[in-house]
Amino acid sequence: MRQMEFKMERTGLLQVGDVLPVTEGKLPTSYYYTLGKAYAMSGNYSFGERLKSTQGKVVSVDETPKGFFVTVEFEE
Repeated sequence: MRQMEFKMERTGLLQVGDVLPVTEGKLPTSYYYTLGKAYAMSGNYSFGERLKSTQGKVVSVDETPKGFFVTVEFEE
């Protein structure tokens, strides 16, 4: 199992237990991931850290002073 953190701007878009698709985006030297219909976005990952799964399960949604963060678990 692999877990990744995504930044979400608004709360209430998803819940713990939701299974959502993940879309990969490419930058010149890294990759990033978008959760669901643009509910949340990951940080940048190098080629060696690329995600192999196309969907993941939400395991937590946390509110911090910097915003909302979603932890998603992938079967890899």
